Amino acid sequence: MGTTQRKKHWGSRKKRYMLIWSCVIFVCASMLISSMWSGWKRRMLFQEKKQMAEMTAPAVSPIATKTPEPTEPAKSTPKPVIKTVDKTKSIYTFLQGPKSWNRGIDWSGEWGESYMDGGSFGGFGCGLCCMANIYSSLTEYQCSPIDMYQYAKKHTGYGGGMAIDWGYIRRGLTSLGFRCHVERKQETYHEFREAVKKSKCAIVLVSSANSTVHWKNTPGHYVTIFEFDEKNDKVFLADSGDPDHNRQWIHLKKVYRSLKTASNWQYLVVRGYDRNKDTWRHKKASGQWNRPSYLKQ
Repeated sequence: MGTTQRKKHWGSRKKRYMLIWSCVIFVCASMLISSMWSGWKRRMLFQEKKQMAEMTAPAVSPIATKTPEPTEPAKSTPKPVIKTVDKTKSIYTFLQGPKSWNRGIDWSGEWGESYMDGGSFGGFGCGLCCMANIYSSLTEYQCSPIDMYQYAKKHTGYGGGMAIDWGYIRRGLTSLGFRCHVERKQETYHEFREAVKKSKCAIVLVSSANSTVHWKNTPGHYVTIFEFDEKNDKVFLADSGDPDHNRQWIHLKKVYRSLKTASNWQYLVVRGYDRNKDTWRHKKASGQWNRPSYLKQ
């Protein structure tokens, strides 16, 4: 009888356990199903809201690419205008005679009507005009032909009253700081051209007895030539005896053909200037003369 009771007791207990586990399983399953259902509902609600939002939202236009405003083309910087310097405007070209002075021509002066030591400057002053041209053109100083006349008398042994000789011209220019020397006419034009090309300027003695290609009725006359133009074989002429020749470009070959061969020397070349050897340093072209408007003071 004892064994039968134990089995009955165990059977009722098993039923209770089964009931409890069934309840637990049911609750868990209900919770799981409820959770899944809630998640599904939330997803569905979210999808509906998203669709409604997309339907009601304004259409978004694509981002417009901003077209840059046309800019004015960059103005090209104009090239600087290179002004050609006229070197001849700083070259002195004194005239010697009375006719030029009476007509009021530029570069003429009262010395044209002056008598010095018994001689008329207008008749003999061409060499002194050449020396004054060179000194005033190639240095920072200046002098007139009358200033040069007085200087040459004092420093070279020149007696005055007549044409100045080559020796006094060379001695005077050397004492003023110029490196110069006298030359004889070369056998060929090419040799003469090379000598002029290497110089700063030159004094040349011309005569119509050798050629009338440029000078006529001229037994002997000193003129100055500056600024040799190698391309055109021309020189800038300072001719104190003829206003129509003065300050003109002429072909160097005309000068070569006109060199006075009857003289011991035909021309003098100036190669340079040393200010330290210039003890005169004359600052003003003295006397009354017609100064050109383009000439710097």
